[in-house]
Amino acid sequence: MALSEQGILQRLMSQRDRISAAAWLVVRDAHIAEDIFQNVALKALAKEVAFNSDGALMSWAFITARREGIDWLRRQKNAPVSLDETILELLEAEWASESLGQAGSRSQALRDCLSELPAKSRELLKLRYFDGQRCEEVAASLNTKLDAIYKRLSRLHQALKGCIETKLTQAPS
Repeated sequence: MALSEQGILQRLMSQRDRISAAAWLVVRDAHIAEDIFQNVALKALAKEVAFNSDGALMSWAFITARREGIDWLRRQKNAPVSLDETILELLEAEWASESLGQAGSRSQALRDCLSELPAKSRELLKLRYFDGQRCEEVAASLNTKLDAIYKRLSRLHQALKGCIETKLTQAPS
């Protein structure tokens, strides 16, 4: 049975911060992220899509928020994209598969894993993802070769993935 308009709106409003955060990760502007959330809510109520479950609605909402953000950036032409397409796809996949109760524990596991990394690794991740530098800029900042940056990032991604999975399997249910 499809969710009612009221059910859709209640669910979206209860997850407003998370959906807006998904848009903010792309556009890096709180006002634009809020506009994107409102567009997502309007589209959800426009009866273009029927949602048979909360999970289907939330998956659709996160994907739509991300795509709306990317479309907004494309229209801006001069606005830098802070996260590359690969990272955005990983986030999208994570949100689509994430159960609501697991969100806090997964975020905590990520924070714990990041804190366990060596300072140089944390600095690399900060430059790349939090400061929004391109890999070429990171390589210049760290006075190293571009290929080395790609390899270090790949190893860090794998290490973080393994660390998070380990912490989640060890966590009490």
